Amino acid sequence: MLNKVVICGVDTAGLPKLTAQENEELMAKLKQGDKAARDKFIVGNMRLVLSLVKRFWAKNANADDVFQAGCVGLIKAIDNFDLKFGVKFSTYAVPMILGEIKRYLRDGNSLRVSRSIRDAAYRILKVREGIEERDEEATIEKIAAEMQVKEREVAYCLDAISDPVSLYDPVYNKAGDTLQLVDQLYDETQSDEIWTERVALREAIDRLTDREKKILRLRYFEGKTQTEISAEVGISQAQVSRLEKNALGSIRKEIS
Repeated sequence: MLNKVVICGVDTAGLPKLTAQENEELMAKLKQGDKAARDKFIVGNMRLVLSLVKRFWAKNANADDVFQAGCVGLIKAIDNFDLKFGVKFSTYAVPMILGEIKRYLRDGNSLRVSRSIRDAAYRILKVREGIEERDEEATIEKIAAEMQVKEREVAYCLDAISDPVSLYDPVYNKAGDTLQLVDQLYDETQSDEIWTERVALREAIDRLTDREKKILRLRYFEGKTQTEISAEVGISQAQVSRLEKNALGSIRKEIS
């Protein structure tokens, strides 16, 4: 999609620019049934559609189809806009255009989501918008409380309509340096602190006697009871217990 100029047969580089006053005048005329004004208004606002379509370059979707979906959203916004709203047309149109594009991308996804889950997700999004309009943070907990449903249901529905992404999708690109999503993933099991603790643990175990090492191996790696270990090693269960306790104490002292 990147750098494509002609989309759906439209030369996007040559799209006209309308002033705010021209937009208002054309909107007033088209609402009175002026077809020529309507056509001019649609073409004059295609730059708005194009600016929003650019957000979806990384989706690898067909540029013509995405732009067309955005234009459908633009026309829906024109048909539903009322001059009494007291807001700029672009302010009203942007959510509808984005919604139409996202609906196209979602419906074209090979991962099918049931209608009931999608409907529930749309209700959740509406509640979220209402919370955000009150200048509040729309958390999962707050949405669930307002809808009187469980938090996991809210999270599940939102996840179901989220577009899957590739680990190799670019999330930052500047001066030829591309940062991919995979570059931002963090493995908590491999942090410097945990790695250091593992080294310290290995060194502490190395300082144990051979018998203590064997007892710990049989006890914690092979899952044997102290009675089973005593029979295998040839000492009493009490001695096994004492050696195990001493070994663990030595390890704790070494790594603390």
